Amino acid sequence: MSLESQLGMCRNISRREFVSRTAVGVLGAATVPAITTNIVADSIEADAKSTAFSADSKQFTFDTGRLSGVLQQAGSPLGIHPISENASGTPVSRALGVMSFYRLLASDKRYLPDARGWPNEAALQDDGSVVCKWTADDDHPFDITTTYRWTESDVLDVVTTVAAKKNLASFEVFQTCYFNGFDRSWAYASVDGKSQFVEATKDDGHWQMFPRDKGAVELIGDGRWDKPPHPVDWVIRPQLAGPMGMRRDKATGLAALMMAPPDDCFAVSTPYGEEGHRSLYLSLGGKDIAVGEKATYRSRLVLRRDVSDEEAIRLYEEYINPNQ
Repeated sequence: MSLESQLGMCRNISRREFVSRTAVGVLGAATVPAITTNIVADSIEADAKSTAFSADSKQFTFDTGRLSGVLQQAGSPLGIHPISENASGTPVSRALGVMSFYRLLASDKRYLPDARGWPNEAALQDDGSVVCKWTADDDHPFDITTTYRWTESDVLDVVTTVAAKKNLASFEVFQTCYFNGFDRSWAYASVDGKSQFVEATKDDGHWQMFPRDKGAVELIGDGRWDKPPHPVDWVIRPQLAGPMGMRRDKATGLAALMMAPPDDCFAVSTPYGEEGHRSLYLSLGGKDIAVGEKATYRSRLVLRRDVSDEEAIRLYEEYINPNQ
């Protein structure tokens, strides 16, 4: 195998293992010259930079090689927008962004303004991630801290922590993605004991929610969605096999997978596929948070071409069980 081919393997093995393989494959058991080690290190460093954000005034840009765009455009707390696929130049997001936050809900209250109207601050970290923070005020008795990190060229990981300044009852952070195109939508659900993607069609209702379990159905119906502005009457669909929604874009072959671990997310929701919002949503949390306590939730967005249903399920299983 050529040195160039071996350098291409660096994303799939550790730095130490890669250097070792390069040494044996290129130079046998001899001592590895410094230049070889430097080439490997430079390749790894370049790959890390490709998935790092860059600070640009009040916003943060990225170009992973596959995707490019902006986080916190002009300081706005609307997640990532714009975002485009590099190969085709196709815009992926709509104006309200992807992996942003919207409603902040408890069993007895909707906190207004919503996250998209509540100013935050953001800062670039040394590892190339960006941390956004909403700080408690008179209308919001909690801090929200969110870290955005590209872990692969088409995989965005988000970690969200809520720190309660008063007792929060069944507190929910409603996370959102709004796509350009992507006119078919599914959730990963269980039907007759079989785990499969269930499509959200117009015949099944305008606004559809797939709950984690019976307890989630009770949360959805506890009155939180009756509160203005824009109350929503959700149609309850089959129970989730795992918290993952998927949209597909026929023009590009792109699939958008929005997912979270089962303990962190109690529902996945969507309008029917071709409805104008072209959105997916995760209901993060749903548990009580006592004053002085914190709760942390993980979520992930994958934007990748030609993903089969089987591969989508595999990607989800690898996400929630990374050591298996």
